[in-house]
Amino acid sequence: MFNMLPRGMIWLGLLQTVLVGLAHSAEFEIRFSEKVRQEPYTGRVYLFLGKDPQRPPRTSGDWFLHPPPLVALDVENWKPGEPVMFGKSTATRLLAFPRPFAELDLAGYRVQAVARFNEFDRRVGTGTGNGYSGVVDVLTDPSTVHKLLIDRLVEERPFPENRWFKLLSLRSLLLSDFYHRDVAVRGSVLLPASYYDQPDRRYPVIFEIPGFGGNHLLRVPTEPIPEQNEGGVEFFRVLLDPDCPLGHHVFADSANNGPVGESLVSEFLPELDRQFRTVAAPTARFLAGHSSGGWSSLWLQITYPESFGGTWSTSPDPPDFRDFQQINLYRDKENMYRDPSGNRRPIARENGQVLRWYDEFDRMEEVMGFGGQLHSFEAVFSPRGPSGKPVRLWDRATGAIDQQVALAWQKYDIRLILERDWAILGPKLTGKLHVFQGELDSFYLEGATKLLKEGLARVKSDAVVEIHPGRDHSDLLTDELRQRFRREIVQAYLKNHPAK
Repeated sequence: MFNMLPRGMIWLGLLQTVLVGLAHSAEFEIRFSEKVRQEPYTGRVYLFLGKDPQRPPRTSGDWFLHPPPLVALDVENWKPGEPVMFGKSTATRLLAFPRPFAELDLAGYRVQAVARFNEFDRRVGTGTGNGYSGVVDVLTDPSTVHKLLIDRLVEERPFPENRWFKLLSLRSLLLSDFYHRDVAVRGSVLLPASYYDQPDRRYPVIFEIPGFGGNHLLRVPTEPIPEQNEGGVEFFRVLLDPDCPLGHHVFADSANNGPVGESLVSEFLPELDRQFRTVAAPTARFLAGHSSGGWSSLWLQITYPESFGGTWSTSPDPPDFRDFQQINLYRDKENMYRDPSGNRRPIARENGQVLRWYDEFDRMEEVMGFGGQLHSFEAVFSPRGPSGKPVRLWDRATGAIDQQVALAWQKYDIRLILERDWAILGPKLTGKLHVFQGELDSFYLEGATKLLKEGLARVKSDAVVEIHPGRDHSDLLTDELRQRFRREIVQAYLKNHPAK
């Protein structure tokens, strides 16, 4: 094939090959101190890299759009003070992104070592209880051994309570039994503006679920949200925490994450009503959420139709698995990485340009380990395998989908459930379903929402499903749309609770 190329291109290709072979991958010696952990450690150790001088590498980096290099190694029975090498001697065992370790030129980066001591936190660099080292600069001298001592732990962030912002956290019996350890279900509560002035008044509740990466501390308000509406309605606003060890549990009971939805409905809701002055009625509870939170709010409404009075779900993760970010999971010989024509599948876009590819993003998550977005999908939708881990939907080397696992995912296919069970669900969901999606969604989510719209039309549902032209994942929620949601929620509340 070479003889079909111009001679200059041949020499350029040879030069690139030589330069890759001379890539400055460097040598690193990592230890951890007895002051952070006395017992041996078995798990994953990382080198986080970055170039931002204002932020330590473990907390920096745009992991979706502009991910920095990442290197990891699985260790077993690693003892305090014992060195672990990241370098030539361990190169074949190292997990690296975006290329194999020997091909990474790390000169000029700042580096920090992290040990994932806490297996119950989906975050790595900032996960509570994880160990980390100081920051050193990667030098250009290939003979330098960069020594990193993990001698400090990530501390738990205290809840930033103030006059208007409160924490509701309770030990879940259901989840504690599932995990065989104490597990809490949590949410932050923003009080209504008249809460202190009208001590006998009770209020409806809006539950909001953040997308992947968000939790109950996504926003920390210091004052209430002003309400101006025809009925003078004010709300408690509860931001729920969807974090779990394997990612975002989307409040769907599952074999891997446990009874998270049931815990919310049977444990958290009664405790909220007990501690705060809520209107303790399903017609006074409303759901909202964006992205994974959009899917969560939709799932909770259809799974517990008599516990909530309506959902306003935006840019949800795929509610129809026949279009899972353009992938038909049920089609024979379907592949996560390549379309039927053999082209690479994109996972993100902006202004019509592909930003990230599915296979590339998946490789990064494989280095990071459990708790990523794609792993999170499998944790919710897949059965638990013999190893105790979620069964994988696709082969990580080839992208080939396991059709038996895909069929198991049907248990969570929202459009399929609605069409199949509409005779039962329909009367309970009248006036309660509101779904909004941008036509140019950044993560190719619009196709599944269109299929949901078609399915709901077939069963003659009164659901509102809108595809907004020109909008993407980040700009769908305009101020105008937010105000519309607020008006519609107020109207839904007043329909069953007329203003006095």
